Amino acid sequence: MDNKRLKDILKSAILLELRGEAFYRKVAESSDNPDIRKIFEIMANEEVLHVKMLRDKYAEVNSNGKISAITVPEDQDETAAGYVLSESIKNRIESAGFEAAAISAAIDMESRAIRLYSESAEKAGDINEKKLFHWLAEWEKGHHKLLFDLDNDLKERIWNDNRFWPF
Repeated sequence: MDNKRLKDILKSAILLELRGEAFYRKVAESSDNPDIRKIFEIMANEEVLHVKMLRDKYAEVNSNGKISAITVPEDQDETAAGYVLSESIKNRIESAGFEAAAISAAIDMESRAIRLYSESAEKAGDINEKKLFHWLAEWEKGHHKLLFDLDNDLKERIWNDNRFWPF
């Protein structure tokens, strides 16, 4: 991938991650549910990690025209993808309330990130570019799965509570 295109992708990715962090922090601050606060704080912290990595890679491209091999962070004690959502946590989320709306919006944000990183990995000619974008896409897929599963549970609850089932 040419240098200008790579830098444009990295700038878009940094912006996407910064917006994600800001959004996740706002949700965490606004939620009365400590479990939802925890999930969104973890996700915000993960976005900070992504921003740092992307900025470092942007600086590399700026200085020497290419991305060096990535070092995948392994020292994370908690990840959002690894967060276990118990039934009691799910039951404390109001199905049509603020947290549910935030979860739905977050799914859209994660979908955009996955698409950007997956497409960038496909187009990358350099192995290090490919690895970076593939790793980011997989990480965001973990966020997406957590949020998507939670959203589906909330929808099921709304449907059951409102008797939307035909039987």
